[in-house]
Order: sequence, then structure tokens, then C-alpha cells
Amino acid sequence: MGLGGVLVILLVLGTMMGCVDRRRFSPRWLLIAALLVAVNDALLTRFYGFLPDLIGGDWNWQGKLLALAATLAIAALPAFGFHRVGFTTAQAPGSLKAAVPVAMLYCAVFVVIAMAFPGGRSSGEEIAFQLIMPGLEEEPFYRGILLFALDRAFTGRKRLLGVDWGWGAVLSCVLFGIAHAFGFSHGSFSFDPITMALTAIPSFIAIWLRLRTGSLFLPVLLHNFGNSFSLLA
Repeated sequence: MGLGGVLVILLVLGTMMGCVDRRRFSPRWLLIAALLVAVNDALLTRFYGFLPDLIGGDWNWQGKLLALAATLAIAALPAFGFHRVGFTTAQAPGSLKAAVPVAMLYCAVFVVIAMAFPGGRSSGEEIAFQLIMPGLEEEPFYRGILLFALDRAFTGRKRLLGVDWGWGAVLSCVLFGIAHAFGFSHGSFSFDPITMALTAIPSFIAIWLRLRTGSLFLPVLLHNFGNSFSLLA
């Protein structure tokens, strides 16, 4: 039910955005993006619990690894391509001069969040998981293959802050926030606006870094910093 709600939001918002500029809108790629979201959700949940948890532990190592494996397989397809979705450590020429201050801003945002919402004691497994898995799985998906598909769905661009923005970038940030803030349990949908803000807003910084540098390298590193800083502080 939660996945169904997310897909409805994606398709409705995406169609509304596409109607603004129909000549530069591809419904086929919007449907591909929806399929990517569905596949990612199924793997993260081990097909909603049907697959046994072979790794164990308190954290979702297996779901994250399955989702990452699928992202890598999709990125290898000719329609996508590793370099085109950002799987490269090479940074666009001259981009680091602009990217480093923005990366520092990204870190500052999470330092403030950690100070405002201090956590309790953390286990070694939690620290290891947050240092590795969230950025390693979520950035290649949201800022990699999903952004690529949505950018093909909405080809119109506006130059802002040194990068070319499209509706796909905006929608991918919205979906990232919804993935953390929206859910279904006990017979009803739930939505946490604070969680939405704390995830969707920093994701715009990650999108800018991805577009400016042409690489997922900085977004992955910074994402894991953001998730783990409060545990190590």
C-alpha cells in the first residue's frame, strides 16, 4: 500500500509537470522511473519479507545490497550507461572549485541537524551500517539511475546556480523525501513533514553536486557523513 501511494504521487505529479511542457515530456520514461521505484522498493524489503534474511543483524544489510546490485545491473544497460548515470570518480573540469564550498554547506546542514536532534547510544553495527550503506545504495539510485530516467522524461532545462535543472531533478528530490516521510501502517497512510524537510532539502544540495561534478562520488561520501555524524559526535 505504501509503494502504491508513492507510485500514485510520482505518476500524478509527473503527469502534471509533463502537461506544462508536453513537447519535452516522455510518458514512457516516466513509467520507467515508476518501475525503477517499484523494483527498488521490492528489493529493499526482500520482496516484502518473502526472501529469507541470510545476513541477519538489526539493520537491513541484505535489502540494501540487493537494491544496490539491481541499480548496478540497470546502470550497465545500454539505455543507461555507468558514466551517464554518474558512476565515475572523475569530476567535471573546474567543478571542484564550486563543489567544495557546497559540500561544506551540506556537512554544516547535518551538523546543525545532529545538534538539534541528538541521538542516543549507538551499536557498532549501526555505526558501520550508517557509514557505508545509505549513501552507497541511495545515491546511485536516486541521484543516478532514477535521476537519469526522470531527466529523460522531462527534457526541458533551466540554468540556475551553474547547473541545468529539469523537472526530473525536482521530482527525484521529492521522491527521496517521500521515501523517508511517507508510509502505510495499521490501515492508514502517514506523513511526517519534518522528516520530509530534513531529507528532501539536503537532497537538492546532493543533486546540485551530482549535476555540477558529473559524478556520484561526493554525494555518496556526504550522504554517509550526514547519516553517521550524529552517531560519532
